[in-house]
Amino acid sequence: MNFLISEAWAEAPAAGAPPQGSPFVTLIMLGVLFAAFYFILIRPQAKRAKEHKTMIAALAKGDEVVTAGGVLGRVTNLGEAYVTVDIAEGVEIKVQRHAIQTVLPKGTIKSV
Repeated sequence: MNFLISEAWAEAPAAGAPPQGSPFVTLIMLGVLFAAFYFILIRPQAKRAKEHKTMIAALAKGDEVVTAGGVLGRVTNLGEAYVTVDIAEGVEIKVQRHAIQTVLPKGTIKSV
């Protein structure tokens, strides 16, 4: 007694009939999805990590840097794992090398 909605009957697949769709299409779609993730997420992140590693390796005494915590200062001493940063006259802090976020151009910090 459904006047507005027609009834839909699903037809059972025949015995031994091959499934609809090809498994190769599924594999191709998975490959496209992986390629998209690689070019959108993985590759840029690896590139940034490589640039940061080379920047940390090239640190030198006298470089003006910004730490990950936002502290601005000048490198006064370099160690294998730690860097001493002069943040004010007579105030030095030690930070881990990988905590250096950015190396600033010379002359950014004005000494007063």
